[in-house]
Amino acid sequence: MSKSWKAGDVIAWRGIYNQHIWHAMPMIVVKDSPEEIALALLPGADGFVPEDYSKGKQNGKRRWDFKDKTWKLDKHIWHTNRVLILLEPRRYYSIDYFWDNQSNQFIGYYINFELPFQRSHCGVDALDLELDLVIEPDLSCEWKDLDEYQRGIDTGIILSEWIPQIKDAKTEILQQLNKRQYPFDNSWLDWCPDPNWSAPKLPADWDKV
Repeated sequence: MSKSWKAGDVIAWRGIYNQHIWHAMPMIVVKDSPEEIALALLPGADGFVPEDYSKGKQNGKRRWDFKDKTWKLDKHIWHTNRVLILLEPRRYYSIDYFWDNQSNQFIGYYINFELPFQRSHCGVDALDLELDLVIEPDLSCEWKDLDEYQRGIDTGIILSEWIPQIKDAKTEILQQLNKRQYPFDNSWLDWCPDPNWSAPKLPADWDKV
């Protein structure tokens, strides 16, 4: 049964594809309200990613390579950057803030286009659509992984009925960016994790779908 959480709770942020777990990372809840969930990914977080994920998109297999197949998960420890992830119900994206954890320097925003999240028994589940928008601190931006997104469409993993919503999501993000609207209004730029928080581990039941 889905539920809500309080600040400091550790939950699983999972990618679910074909009723199987594609990735799972432990996240610390910063905020949970009906309008928005904010999650923190801290260096040292101990999770799982698809086999060969660490090789990158040129050498490792991507989700499109596993259509109608199974895959294994490898252990993965997040490092270097801390990330604040903002999720809103029914939105086809998450908005990620990146900082260099050691220097505290803000690196920029990362818009990860994905299916609207669902609350699960252990956290939040979504499906990454491989389309991304990288936004620099000065708010200049560049699209990323357009070819991977097209591959998802070509292989039928990205369904045709999703495409209009994804198009609307792209327009919405660009409008917010151009108008410097939340969350591009510096609302979270001074955020830092609670100093009492430590790198989290996945909840015991993270692997149940």
